[in-house]
Amino acid sequence: MTETDVDCENLIADMTTKARSAAHILARATDDHKSAALKYAASAVRIDTPKILAANALDMAAGVASHLSDALLDRLKLDEKRIAAMAEAMDQVAILEDPVGQIIDTRTQPNGLTMRRVRIPVGVIGIIYESRPNVTADAAALALRSGNAVILRGGSEAVHSNRAIHHAMVTGVTQAGLPSESVQLVPTQDRMAVGAMLRAQGAIDMIIPRGGKSLVARVQDEARVPVLAHLDGLCHTYVHSQADPEMAQEIIVNAKMRRTGICGATETLLIDQDYAAPAKLVAALIDAGCEVRADDMVMELDSRTVSAQEEDWDTEYLDSVISVRMVAGLEDAMGHIARHGSHHTDAIITGDEKIAERFLAEVDSAIVMHNASTQYADGGEFGLGAEIGIATGRLHARGPVALEGLTTYKWLVLGQGQTRP
Repeated sequence: MTETDVDCENLIADMTTKARSAAHILARATDDHKSAALKYAASAVRIDTPKILAANALDMAAGVASHLSDALLDRLKLDEKRIAAMAEAMDQVAILEDPVGQIIDTRTQPNGLTMRRVRIPVGVIGIIYESRPNVTADAAALALRSGNAVILRGGSEAVHSNRAIHHAMVTGVTQAGLPSESVQLVPTQDRMAVGAMLRAQGAIDMIIPRGGKSLVARVQDEARVPVLAHLDGLCHTYVHSQADPEMAQEIIVNAKMRRTGICGATETLLIDQDYAAPAKLVAALIDAGCEVRADDMVMELDSRTVSAQEEDWDTEYLDSVISVRMVAGLEDAMGHIARHGSHHTDAIITGDEKIAERFLAEVDSAIVMHNASTQYADGGEFGLGAEIGIATGRLHARGPVALEGLTTYKWLVLGQGQTRP
């Protein structure tokens, strides 16, 4: 059967039916059972490393042939170290505290009724993502650990890598005695399959998109299923007048250049007009291989800069490019972030604790940092084992979404024969 022969509506309907059956089993699975499945899966990933590398080589060759940017190729690339980290992340998720069954709060009414809120799995989760094959492992691990069945639809750029990783995941899941349908990968790259997932109201309980603006916009526009949005990472770092120059330079270069293709990379640098060493910041970025798109004041600091256009302040480059603007203090910096940010991750570098407190309190982003690189916007760095995305909205979950973000709750009411008058 070719891609064009696939009946996507029936395919997704069949997958969701199987996922629902698996979800009922997972919801009753013990902590030890789910943990064992992830440990087996991590072992299978390690054993299958040569197969995963071979599959990734096919994707990388196709990516080069289709002229993907260096940053997107970096997102796509797997090596032994990254695969080992993928397996280690699964092992870490396996030993995290199981959220299912946790009592959130308890209250007893005057009539003796006890009301208790308890965490339960969401049910069936659909994840639509692009480019990064590690999402296949991270998403499956987090969904399984929190008692959810998951349907994965990866991007065409990583199709071979995703299939190889998924095969290893299923090996581990079934070795633990859990249903293979706990973790399903949509077997077609036909875009109609995405539409079928978005229309699967009642069959899929929550959709999580991970990708660029166009993907997220489509999901939000078309979905009839609740969406936990992971929007673009238009992250800012503001260097305040009281920032330590050595610290500022080290943080800025790391925040932009450590990995340019991740959502936590700083895309806009705001420099206080009273900061002591702005030229050194700009030079350090350029010397590190970064193109600096600057406003007029910053352009005067280094002839190697280029003029920023208005759209640069709203661009997530995911590449070795940064926009830099001089600002007239804290209010100006926070105003710029409010106008142009994506509510993902924003940071301030300053030695003034009161200024830092204002920034942390008033910047409306999922993650706000003081004297740290925005590259720490990662669930693993938060001690969550892995993440399914950085949620930038306000409802249900915000920031790195891990186990708790993939649960909901129900009320348990315990009585001794009470009747309502």
